Amino acid sequence: MQTFTLIFLAALALATSVKLWLGLRHINHVRAHREAVPAEFAAEITLEAHRKAADYSNTKTRLGLLSTLFEAAVVLILTFGGVLQLLHTVSAGWFDAGVARGVALIVLLGVLMAVIEIPFDLYRTFVIEQRYGFNKMTLRMFVIDGVKHALLGAALGMPLVACILWVMDGMGAAWWIYAWLIWVAFNLLVLAIFPTWIAPLFNKFSPLEDAQLKERIERLLERCGFKVRGLMVMDGSKRSSHGNAYFTGFGKTKRIVFFDTLLARLSPPEVEAVLAHELGHFKLKHVIKRMLWTFAASLAFLWLLAQLMTQAWFYSGLGVATQSTAMALLLFFIVVPQFTFLLSPLTSYYSRKHEFEADHYATAYAAAADLITALVKLYKDNAATLTPDPLHSLFYDSHPPATARIARLKGASA
Repeated sequence: MQTFTLIFLAALALATSVKLWLGLRHINHVRAHREAVPAEFAAEITLEAHRKAADYSNTKTRLGLLSTLFEAAVVLILTFGGVLQLLHTVSAGWFDAGVARGVALIVLLGVLMAVIEIPFDLYRTFVIEQRYGFNKMTLRMFVIDGVKHALLGAALGMPLVACILWVMDGMGAAWWIYAWLIWVAFNLLVLAIFPTWIAPLFNKFSPLEDAQLKERIERLLERCGFKVRGLMVMDGSKRSSHGNAYFTGFGKTKRIVFFDTLLARLSPPEVEAVLAHELGHFKLKHVIKRMLWTFAASLAFLWLLAQLMTQAWFYSGLGVATQSTAMALLLFFIVVPQFTFLLSPLTSYYSRKHEFEADHYATAYAAAADLITALVKLYKDNAATLTPDPLHSLFYDSHPPATARIARLKGASA
């Protein structure tokens, strides 16, 4: 057995074991605290709601454990099980060597992975979300959404893949720089067209009609020196009862979007506080920082791919006989997550740091007490556990634990 094979199997085993260990820790920790609402939330959240959040979190985590084992098995079947090599044989029967064959290989794998994921999506939506009262989606809507995602993925993804493969084949040793420029341009294009072309394919967006709330938000935007093209309400309730608000687009396409479920639950001062938090992300340049970090990481990964794709051991060490740009790309995306998972706490820490900073910004332009009550309502309505396992949270949670976040806001309020 080759050295790289042993290294990869060790990385896969380690990543999978840590994920399972973290999941089991989380389940046990949440279960152990199921019967007692944290003191700082006892006045607002009932024991029944706390138990529901604990059960909801553990149900999702148990599905995550199954998914982790399944994903590890899929990785082994794709590589050493010969499925990638089989897909190459099929694509080679359709096209001569070149970009078209590479695109066909990647599309075949994409279709296979999408089909494999369907049972998990169905169970997640129509069993777990349904059981806890969140799902509003019908089977018909689920199928239509799937078809739309597939067509959108083909319309945007296939040209991108073709361009990347063409660059990999024809631009010499420095191809990774040109591929990176294409990748950056593609992401900026998607950001620009998402609000007006992509999002409306899945949801209906209408202008905010509540005059009192609209005036309140406009005053907040003026205080923060922030300009947007529109205040929109999205019909999120047709799929789920979860609530949210977000910014989308950039430049002239910037919009603020509120889920209708969010507006139905929060008072105008609470909506203002939540929006002030989201404004904080933009005013503190968190979005730009994350984009730059993502682009820098993608440049490093493309350089690494350029070094690996010329090495025969990279293919043979993963049980693949065929050496091609498309195969190198697929193998790279299979291999990298196994080696980078242990770095997850760094990215989670960076994200949580931004959340604390956005909360701090919000308290300068809205009442901290309103943000606290809004967050407590959202924790309750979305059945978010108040007692996550600290290590599990360290790896997976992009937002700070509820207790830490509320404690800081109460300090600011005081």
